[in-house]
Amino acid sequence: MEVKNMCGFGPSPIPQEGKWTQTKDISQISGFSHGCGTCAPQQGACKLTLNVKNGIIKEALVETIGCSGMTHSAAMAGEILIGKTLLEALNTDLVCDAINDAMKNIFLQLVYGRSQSAFSLGGLEVGTSLEDLGKYKASQVATIFSTDKTGVRYLNLTEGYITRMALDKNGEVIGYEYINLGLLLKNMETERTCKDAIEKSKKTYGRFDEAVSYVNPRSL
Repeated sequence: MEVKNMCGFGPSPIPQEGKWTQTKDISQISGFSHGCGTCAPQQGACKLTLNVKNGIIKEALVETIGCSGMTHSAAMAGEILIGKTLLEALNTDLVCDAINDAMKNIFLQLVYGRSQSAFSLGGLEVGTSLEDLGKYKASQVATIFSTDKTGVRYLNLTEGYITRMALDKNGEVIGYEYINLGLLLKNMETERTCKDAIEKSKKTYGRFDEAVSYVNPRSL
């Protein structure tokens, strides 16, 4: 009798797309989220974004950094994932350890209700992951190199390919000049010369014009 009077049987409710649901089947899982993973020797990483509706993967964004094999595995994963259930995807070999690891992590987020769309009524529409890439639909990456002799060197940042770093009198970075690669490709279609396209794609960030000196980050 004591056991019969206990409450709380069944799964705990989780937040999903603006509702609290007691999920008992994979087809009841919906959500939009990200998962990150690394490969076995940790020489590369993957960021995986999925948009799942009623257990089915409707959208996948696969971003990797590492070896060439990893990038080709990302292409395969992009073809494999769409249309699979979340459980099928978890148990499918996505070729690269980092992508498989990211798949495991995003699975845990979604089944525990830790998605980005947990409190968005109706969830997020397919195509939402492209917003992470910005206007020119390119992965936002940062490549920074430092040594005790040269100091820090910015090679790539969110804005693009760094061409010049601006330094103050103490040699500290106060800004930089960059080429937005997405904008460059667009300008190459309309400008008469590549040089014109490059110049129109250059922008600056920070107190670039106040610099005491400038340095090419690739001149070590």
